[in-house]
Amino acid sequence: MPGLLVLMGSGETSPTMVEIHRAAARKLRAGARAVLLDTPYAFQENHADISARARRYFARSVGLDVEVAAAGITGADWVFSGPGSPTYALDRWTGSGVDGDLRARVRARQGVTVLASAAACTAGLATVPVYEIYKVGAEPHWRDGLDLLEPLGLRAVLIPHFDNAEGGTHDTRYCYLGERRLSRMERELPPGTAVLGLDEHTALIVDLDDESVRVAGRGGLTIRLPGSATVLPSGTCTDVAGLRRLAEGDEAGPAAAAPPRPAAEPAVTLEESIRACEEQFKAAVAKPDMVAAAQTVLDLEAEIVKWAADTEEDAGGVEQGRELMRLLIARLGELASTAALRSLVEPLLTLRATLREEGRYELADALREAMLRGGVAVEDTPDGSRWTTAP
Repeated sequence: MPGLLVLMGSGETSPTMVEIHRAAARKLRAGARAVLLDTPYAFQENHADISARARRYFARSVGLDVEVAAAGITGADWVFSGPGSPTYALDRWTGSGVDGDLRARVRARQGVTVLASAAACTAGLATVPVYEIYKVGAEPHWRDGLDLLEPLGLRAVLIPHFDNAEGGTHDTRYCYLGERRLSRMERELPPGTAVLGLDEHTALIVDLDDESVRVAGRGGLTIRLPGSATVLPSGTCTDVAGLRRLAEGDEAGPAAAAPPRPAAEPAVTLEESIRACEEQFKAAVAKPDMVAAAQTVLDLEAEIVKWAADTEEDAGGVEQGRELMRLLIARLGELASTAALRSLVEPLLTLRATLREEGRYELADALREAMLRGGVAVEDTPDGSRWTTAP
């Protein structure tokens, strides 16, 4: 079996990571056994739905028929695990032997192992207890990790969601820790330990056969040491030795790395697509171009379908997209109604203007009153008559 370790900062079942999954799947033999470890989110009431969406994603977008398991990964060609709680996963994996199986895969350099979000958080020698710190209020602390990076000679912790910006007014970078808490926690790490920060919708791909390393996706990989930080942007290619030198603080590390290759145009996130569709709709209505406005709604619906398999529990983007789509459809209905009304009102306003020019003010006023009873208010201004809908 080929040896491949893929660590993802987020977006593991979103359109942004499809090509990365496909490239990993191409290394598999025909009829390969693919296993999804559901442990990190197994405690959630909707765990069956998350697994079903993930299986559909891998089947339709990647071409993998995936089985769901809490353990039993021995001999699997491809293993994936993603969102949820890192500490919940660690507790169960330690008790079931999955921790040893995962370490054995990397040490033997066999099989494709893909860990994302919460699961990726467990890959280093220590793990961030995200739920306990960010959601429960526990004092910042570390938990022992799987240390899957140790066979590569890397003494490091891995932090996904490194560039998270959900907090808005408060700092949620570094997997919701923020600078203050991460700085405090770094002082508690064993000497010589680096922080590997993996941005959202970004992957660190390590070929265990030839020890090549690549950063792919929308963001970058940050190698953070006391007093310094080095960022490897998407498209950077190096090797395990070069990454190790960076993690050890060797200034020769960047020079030893291969030059970055041009990164592909990054895919947009659902949130970005939602904002773009909203702006396009406004522009179409302003023209007005109702055909373009309707097409924008159809484009938004297509984006929602593409992202429906996203298993990120904190994303919320799909529902946000649906809410916007409902608003835009309602707005289209209002615009269509207004357009139909305009075709009736404009000729009546022309008739009223003619009556006023002829001095037939009584009939002109009667026409205005009749229009008001019909729900159209007419206002005479120095620039002409204006109309609006009225109760």
